Amino acid sequence: MPVSNSAFAAKAASDNVFKVVEEVKSIKVLAGTTTLLELPHLWLRDSCTCNECRVSKTQEKAFILSEVPADICPIDVSLVGQVLSVEWPDRHQTQFCLEDVLGLSLPRTEGSLVWSEMFQPSYFDWSSFLTDDTTARSLFKTFLDYGVVVISGAPQDPDALELLAPRLGPIREVLFERIHNVCVDTHVYNVAHTPMALPPHNDFASYTFPPSVQALHMLHNEAQGGKSIIVDAWAIAESIRAERPDYFAILCQFSVPFREFDVTTETYTEAPIIHLDVDGCITNVRFSNQLMQTIDPRRSDVDKFYDAYHYLCCRITDEANRVTFRLEGGHVLLVAAHRVLHAREAFVASGIRHLQDAYYELDNIANNFYLLNTTEANDV
Repeated sequence: MPVSNSAFAAKAASDNVFKVVEEVKSIKVLAGTTTLLELPHLWLRDSCTCNECRVSKTQEKAFILSEVPADICPIDVSLVGQVLSVEWPDRHQTQFCLEDVLGLSLPRTEGSLVWSEMFQPSYFDWSSFLTDDTTARSLFKTFLDYGVVVISGAPQDPDALELLAPRLGPIREVLFERIHNVCVDTHVYNVAHTPMALPPHNDFASYTFPPSVQALHMLHNEAQGGKSIIVDAWAIAESIRAERPDYFAILCQFSVPFREFDVTTETYTEAPIIHLDVDGCITNVRFSNQLMQTIDPRRSDVDKFYDAYHYLCCRITDEANRVTFRLEGGHVLLVAAHRVLHAREAFVASGIRHLQDAYYELDNIANNFYLLNTTEANDV
């Protein structure tokens, strides 16, 4: 659908150069000789916003397209200024403002931002985040832009992550505890419960839809070593798309098995490492060397996959792509888990190192950011 901007539409309307042309299955809106919009008949009928077709209080659709034939065609079309009016065979009336239709092409949210060469996560105060909307708005903006922030001054009490729910939304529960303790102990179901180094990964790659936000709350850190590491997996994936499009393609197409389990729980899925939306934008990099299972060597293109996977692993573990810092007691590392991988250097378990983590959902954070911005706009 060819789209011009609203300024052009307004100029065309003021000059009275709009006209409509009826096609077999659509209506074209022209500005001079330029096609401004091509609107299929079914789109026009389905998108009607009148009170018969929408629930006025909620703006949910009430009309369903199966109520009309597939070859529905208007019996009358008119255009006055920027208002397009359509009459249907059952005498139903539909109206559109062209500027509103053109506005549908505008993104609802801003895109993510690339980390600078000297990037370090921004720090925000726990109490201010929970009580001050301006601080919360700033944290959310930074988090949505870069995929990571650190909250400092958090209570060093177990389960304090519950207190973030009013801001972040409800905790996303998984099968392995609502709030998970990470410390060196005898109950070891993954390498996080040892003092060994953890390579960059995101949690629960073994879930069909892994949690999209993870909070890692350091209660106490008296151990030597064990610095935290973050990696922007989206930036690495984009660089592979540019450098080796063949590698990028197979990482988007080849399903990989992931499994996490203990004596009472079993989680397993198969999915490509890189997931794209319909526009080709990266929405998830699923990477967990720990949870990746053995791939059937008889599968088609397994050799090509491993060439690409080796290339990806080298990029992810390259120190040039790592951001390293130390989490102290009372720090909460918040990561957009579909974008930012987290890791840990090895440490000496001579002093206590107790971390708790919990999961949230990015949609809820985006919603709360939207509501804060809406409230601010209404207060102006």
